[in-house]
Amino acid sequence: MISLLLIFTFINLAFGIISFDVSNSSNCLFNIINNEERELKIENILKDPLIYKDYPSIKHLPSAEERSIKDGEIPDYVINYSPLVYLYSEEKYLPYGIKEYVTNFYATFNNGSNITGFESISIQNLTNIPKNEETFLTSNTDFDSDPEWITGVKNKPNLINGEIENAPATLIIVDKGNGWVDAFWFYFYSFNLGPFVMGQGPYGNHVGDWEHSLVRYYKGEPVIVWMSAHGGGGAFYYHNLEKYKLDSRHPIIFSARGTHANYPSVGQHPHDLPYGILSDFTDRGPLWNPNQNYLGYTYDGNFVYPIENTNVKHIGREIEYDNWLSFKGHWGDKQLPYNDPRQTYSIVGGYKYINGPTGPLCKNLMRLKPCERAKWWNFWQGCNVRENIKWGVGIESEGYNCGNLFINVKTNWLKKLLQRLTWGGGLCFLIDLIYG
Repeated sequence: MISLLLIFTFINLAFGIISFDVSNSSNCLFNIINNEERELKIENILKDPLIYKDYPSIKHLPSAEERSIKDGEIPDYVINYSPLVYLYSEEKYLPYGIKEYVTNFYATFNNGSNITGFESISIQNLTNIPKNEETFLTSNTDFDSDPEWITGVKNKPNLINGEIENAPATLIIVDKGNGWVDAFWFYFYSFNLGPFVMGQGPYGNHVGDWEHSLVRYYKGEPVIVWMSAHGGGGAFYYHNLEKYKLDSRHPIIFSARGTHANYPSVGQHPHDLPYGILSDFTDRGPLWNPNQNYLGYTYDGNFVYPIENTNVKHIGREIEYDNWLSFKGHWGDKQLPYNDPRQTYSIVGGYKYINGPTGPLCKNLMRLKPCERAKWWNFWQGCNVRENIKWGVGIESEGYNCGNLFINVKTNWLKKLLQRLTWGGGLCFLIDLIYG
C-alpha cells in the first residue's frame, strides 16, 4: 500500500493531474454531451421562492470561471454528507467488487460471437473492449446456480464502521457551475433478482446491477438527494430525509430486497402498477457506509480524473484499475434466448432473464434536473423534488402517504379514515403525485 501511495504522489508531482479519456464512451443513451439545454434556472427544480429565489442556475458544461472544484479534487463535504445504505435483512445478493467480478466473464458481441482477445477479462483490459453499446460480458459458468461471485455472500458491512471490505462503491463528482456540485454514489451488485407479479416470477432478473444516488450541493451544503429505482427514481429535499443517528449529516437510503432499488423509507413500495401488484420491500438490515471503501473520480463529460482517496488503505487504487469507466457495453449476460432452459416468459411479467445493465457513465451524469430520466408514464418529463418522504406501506411502514393533503386535517378520526380509504390505491397515487 505504501508503494501505491508513493507512485500516486510521484506521478502527480511529475506529470500533474492524471486523467482517463472517456469521450468515446460518454455518448450513451440519456447522456448526450451536446445538449441544447445547457443551463437550468433553479425555479424549474426548487419551487419555494422564499428560500431558493436567489440561487443561481445550474450549468450543463460550466466554464473554468464557473466551476468551484478542481479536476481530481474531492471536497470534504462530499464525504461528510454521503448517504448510508440499509441493505435488506434477508438480502441474498450482496454488493460485490468489480475487479473480482469481471474475471468471471469473456466478452461477446450482440450476435453472440466472441470478441477476439477477450476470452478472459480483467479490470485493466476492460477499457480495450470495442467501444460498442452492443457488447456483453458473458459468464464463464452458470450464474443461475448462485455461485459466490453472484451472491457476494461474505460481503456484509462491518458492524463497527459499516465498511464492506471487498466491495468498493464508486464516487463520481461533477461540477455543475455557480457553486453547484453533484456527487454520484454508485453501488454495484452482481445480480438483480426481479420482482414477482401476482404470485408469478421473478421477472426481469439480470447479471450485474448498477444502482446509484445523487447528492446535489450548493456551496458545500446538501440540497437534494436523488435515488435510483427501476430505471427511474425519486428526488427529495435533503433536510426531510432520515439521518444517521450517530452523525446526523448522513442521509439514509434503503436498498430493496433483490432489486436493490433505492427508497427513503421502510416497508412495501408499490411501483409502476397500482394496488401493490408490483412492489419492492425494504427494512433495517445491515447498514453499509460506502465512504469507507470507494473508487473516486471527478468527471467533466470527456475525461475522468482519479482523486486522492480519503481512505489511506486505498490510495492509488483508481490508477491500478485503469480506465475501466470507458467500458461502454453491458455488465452482464445478454437476455437469454427463449430456448435456454433457464429462460421463461409470461404475458404478465415478461422475460425471466433480461440484458445486463450498462455502466456509470451511461446514467446521464451531466443532467441538469436531478432525475436520471422519466418513467414511461411521465410523458411531461417532470422531475419533482418531493416535500414529503415517500413512505413504504404495509405492516412495516413507519409513515403514511398521500402528500400534504391530509396533514392539515385536524380531526384525528377523519384523517385516519381518509388515509385508510386512499391507502395503496390509484387515488392515493394521484394525490401523492400532485402534493408529494
